[in-house]
Amino acid sequence: MHVSEQTQPMLEVRHLTKAFHLHLVDGRIIEPFVDVSFQVNSGEIFLLRGKSGIGKTTVLKCIYRTYLTTTGAIWYNSQRFQRVNIATANEDMVMQLREYEIAFCSQFLKVLPRVPAVDVTAEPLIRRGMAHAEARQEAERWLRRLGIEQSRWQASPVTFSGGEQQRVNLAHAFIARPRLLLLDEPTASLDASSKSIVLEIISEARAAGMTILAVSHDTAAMEPLANHVCWLSA
Repeated sequence: MHVSEQTQPMLEVRHLTKAFHLHLVDGRIIEPFVDVSFQVNSGEIFLLRGKSGIGKTTVLKCIYRTYLTTTGAIWYNSQRFQRVNIATANEDMVMQLREYEIAFCSQFLKVLPRVPAVDVTAEPLIRRGMAHAEARQEAERWLRRLGIEQSRWQASPVTFSGGEQQRVNLAHAFIARPRLLLLDEPTASLDASSKSIVLEIISEARAAGMTILAVSHDTAAMEPLANHVCWLSA
């Protein structure tokens, strides 16, 4: 029997374990988390908490398939492919999910040198076929909203401060309007004014139907927005 998207969770993580084999140290195996299970419903903000080093970002990277899982399943209710186990999906399917449905926003910016901030921000729209001029105009709107001075738009983000880089990262993530957005410490490097803007954007995105799975130590800021909070423990 087909279960509709309305009754299925957007994301269901089942018995997830990730092990790292430290070949270059002494061959030991480290498991930051074992047997993690949770589900995220469509259109909600789900906050994943836990002490530093427990593997919260690793969970996000397993969902985005930057890391392969050791055991467990990651069921995603896709518009393009229906119900998909990201843990075992083929590479072509993973790339299409990243292109059209799932975005990952790291707290650290990784871009090619000499690419202007406006083009870094516009890149997801251009990749989807939007005209370059239109995509840049939308990127400028996001950079302005996030407080990046216009004089900086043509500069490479590698020359920016940590807080500015994080805001470019956030603009790059939200501009694409993914169905599922994975946010890693979205307010970590931000001052009070920038943090307020980002929290407003996150709230607006949920209101527009985006599903957000966030990792954050900034519980005072993020917990009031969250529909559900999950504590990740060893």
